[in-house]
Amino acid sequence: MSKRPKIKITLVDKIGKMGCHRGHKIGDTFDFDTERGKLCPMAMHVAFPYVDILRYGGDIPKDSDGEIKICCPDAAVINIFKLEKIEE
Repeated sequence: MSKRPKIKITLVDKIGKMGCHRGHKIGDTFDFDTERGKLCPMAMHVAFPYVDILRYGGDIPKDSDGEIKICCPDAAVINIFKLEKIEE
C-alpha cells in the first residue's frame, strides 16, 4: 500500500473586513496530519473534502496561477487558504 501524500494548508489572503476569530494570519501554515487541530474548525470543514480528493488521486480545478485555493465560510472574515500536495 502506498503512503498517502502530505497536505500543506497555508493562509495566503484575506478578503473580509474582520480579523480571524481563531487568530490566523496570512502566512500561517498547517500540516494536515499533525496540525489540523490548530486550524479553525470552519476552515477545516471546507478543506477536508479537498484533502481527501487530493490524497486519493482526484483532480481539483486550479486557479489561474495553477494553485488550489479554498476559503473560510465566515463571510465577515473570508480567509483564503492554499492546499498543496507534498509527494515524498
